[in-house]
Parts: sequence; C-alpha cells; structure tokens
Amino acid sequence: MARLQMIDPKQADGRVKEIFEGPLKGKEINIFKGMANSPAVLDAYLGMSGALQSASLSAKEQEVIQLVVGEANDCDYCQAAHTALGKKAGLSEEQTVQARRGKIEDDPKLNAIAKFASAMHEKKGFVSDDDLSAFRDAGFDDGAIAEAVATYALASFTNYFNHVNQTPVDFPEPPKA
Repeated sequence: MARLQMIDPKQADGRVKEIFEGPLKGKEINIFKGMANSPAVLDAYLGMSGALQSASLSAKEQEVIQLVVGEANDCDYCQAAHTALGKKAGLSEEQTVQARRGKIEDDPKLNAIAKFASAMHEKKGFVSDDDLSAFRDAGFDDGAIAEAVATYALASFTNYFNHVNQTPVDFPEPPKA
C-alpha cells in the first residue's frame, strides 16, 4: 500500500491536472499518481526523462541502465516497469534479465552499457580509467558517458521515490533475475 496519497488524475487540479492532460495523458500509472503530490516532482521527472529522449543513447540502451540500477537498488516497481519498457524498446525478455544481472551475453555494446552502469553503482560514481576505456572501446563517446550518468541519476530518483512511497506495482511481474 502506498505511503503517499495517490492522486487520481481525474480529480487533479492546477499544474498536476495540466501534466496529466498533457505529457502524461494516458499514463495513469502508480508512480506518477504518487509523484503528483508535488507538481515540482512531476516536472523534475518529465524534464529529465524528456531531455534524455534526445540523447545519443537509444531508448534500448537507456533501458539497460534502468534495469541494472533497478535491480541493484532492489526496486520492484522499476524492475517490472523497465522490463516492460525495455521489451517495448527492443530488448528481448532474456536481455532484460541479463541486464538486471549486469551482463548481456549476446550484444557487446549492450554488455558494455550494463557493465558501466554496474561500475557506477558499485563505485558510487568513482569509476576507474579502465571502466571508461572499456565503455569507449565499445563505441561510446564522452557525450554517451554523460548521458549514462544522467540515466543512472534518473533511475536512482525513481527507485528511491518508489522505496519511500512503497509504490504498488502496476506492471506485469518480471522474470526472476
């Protein structure tokens, strides 16, 4: 059971109503209903996720980071949500499981992303020169490194929000990792 009030989009007013009728139209999922307690929080989420839509990292690549971080932070909500979103972005179900384990065996580029995201988590951002070299050797530039950090930050934001709220999962249960 959620620990924060879940705002019904049909009952929302002001800025929250604008958001649910605009950028979140048709996306009446529990995380957004919880975030709707503060229009600033919804705007923060939308600003960051919106900006990352124009990133050089594809949606599929960003979903790998989301899955790595969701698993590392033990966020049931994000594991379920990003399994569904990852599959929609082109990951196979097996790749979603492997991403949560931090290693994707059938795609060297996605594997490099999973390993880099894992290194960021394990080292609290203090990645080594070797971590950066391995990521670059997989074909990623400094822009992609910056985007990976931003995607990691967005994942941590949603993970921690869901931990505090105990957001009820409204996505299909993901396979075990």
